[in-house]
Amino acid sequence: TKWVIKWKTRKRKAEKKMKEKIKTGLELFAFFFKIGCFTFGGGWSILAQMEQEFVDKRGWMTKSDLLELIAVGKSLPGIMVANITLLFGYQMAGVLGGICAAIGLCIPAVVTLTIVTAIYDAIKDNYWVWSALKGVQCAVAPIIGGAAISLGKDALTSAMPIIICAVAFVLCYFTSISNLTLVAAGVVIALVWMGVSEHGHA
Repeated sequence: TKWVIKWKTRKRKAEKKMKEKIKTGLELFAFFFKIGCFTFGGGWSILAQMEQEFVDKRGWMTKSDLLELIAVGKSLPGIMVANITLLFGYQMAGVLGGICAAIGLCIPAVVTLTIVTAIYDAIKDNYWVWSALKGVQCAVAPIIGGAAISLGKDALTSAMPIIICAVAFVLCYFTSISNLTLVAAGVVIALVWMGVSEHGHA
């Protein structure tokens, strides 16, 4: 009898946990579907929306958590924002959450690109379409800049990160060094710096 009671209790807990994951997965799908439909400017603009929704509004994660996801997602092969979305969804609701978040983000882009491809010849030289896209570019720039400043405040907390950031910016802007090389170099420098610091404190 005790075994049956324990089994039923575990089953109820497992069912409750699964319902919570399904609910969270659907919320993630809805959110990423929304920003997939209405966010322009690429991955960094989407990350700004994620910061507002999940850091500032819901408190599901901290800025440090988001920065870690960005670092990992940018280091992996594939599309940066898709990697980050998948990792975030997995962190929030397991495999189901990752799948829901990624699908929600990708569906609007796939549908939009399908439609644009079908009518591309009709709109590619349209003055009004060109003007609208220019307006979108102007509106997106401050959104991306605001996210960079907000996340930068949490990442650049001492002299060494500021130096690494400044050097990486100069190399990225004025040379043809790939972003992956810069990220890898930043990881190596940070590990060496942390090792030296720990050795010095020991």
